[in-house]
Amino acid sequence: MNATTNNIPRIRIGVVGATGYTGVELLRLLAGHPAAELAVVTSRGDAGTPVADLFPSLRGVVDQAFAAPDPDTLGGCDVVFFATPHGVAHALAAPLLERGVRIIDLSADFRIRDPELWARWYGQEHGAPQFLGEAVYGLPEIHRDAIRGARLIAVPGCYPTAVTLAVMPLLEAGMIDPDDVIADAKSGVSGAGRKAQIGGLFAEVQENFRAYASGGHRHWPEIHQTLSGIAGRDVGLIFQPHLVPMTRGIHATLYLRPAGDVTAWQEHFEARYRDEPFVDVLPPGSHPETASVRGTNRCRLAVARPPHSGRMVVLSVIDNLVKGAAGQAVQNLNLMFGRPETEGLGDPPVFP
Repeated sequence: MNATTNNIPRIRIGVVGATGYTGVELLRLLAGHPAAELAVVTSRGDAGTPVADLFPSLRGVVDQAFAAPDPDTLGGCDVVFFATPHGVAHALAAPLLERGVRIIDLSADFRIRDPELWARWYGQEHGAPQFLGEAVYGLPEIHRDAIRGARLIAVPGCYPTAVTLAVMPLLEAGMIDPDDVIADAKSGVSGAGRKAQIGGLFAEVQENFRAYASGGHRHWPEIHQTLSGIAGRDVGLIFQPHLVPMTRGIHATLYLRPAGDVTAWQEHFEARYRDEPFVDVLPPGSHPETASVRGTNRCRLAVARPPHSGRMVVLSVIDNLVKGAAGQAVQNLNLMFGRPETEGLGDPPVFP
């Protein structure tokens, strides 16, 4: 940390690839963070362009221009965030870590521990397998202590965050059949990124609702790895994503087969998340809504018991760009640098 303002140690921050939805959300959150000093914002394609020219919402908030992603320039930072497509962080991880820079990677580059499994799902060889053993999966509700001492964080994906928080307490306590986990999830269009594609056009999305990736989604191995680690054994997981005509938000519905009595489920969820600042367990009979978490780093959960089914349901909602990406990354930043975990993340939801 290189400077102090108002007795708050400043954290020099670099952001690589800040031209997508996750990147601009990260810039927005960091701009309001009292300990963040935004030192470098990079984009290979937009180098030299003021950030506010590309994102008018940040006019008067972020004064920097985009720079090329140069390891020497980024090497002067305390921490570098990667808000990039998969494969980019592989190339820059080694030179930055060698310079003592800590990394918070929002891409999928270090989430999956098996490099061959990663290559199978992402269609290319893993570019930095030597770091997979030390990368910490940045879900604070599981790995808070490890995050504090990490130098490389793999921020969880949006779907995996919503699903894992809904299932984790039950797997930890052996309260469900781990061979029978069904995750039915819906996401807004920002989850696909800020790129031109026919499936994301207004006329294609509006007044439409569709499933996709029924043959396998890239988040499946990440969810499977995480849930299997919690259960201590292989988990039988069906994961089916859907696209809904909204900009932000994920709603995940988990259909689970209980292993024993279900009367304590509500109490168990409340106890497990009582001290978690960003997980809100709603009262019985509630139905969490994506609008209730828009723009926040919060996950809201509810438990339900459908009649005559032999199953229980857990409902989970998050903002895919915040708790599902940039907000969770800032939560990791706070833990890594000894800041209050909620710092810079306290704004209430935006409604309507």
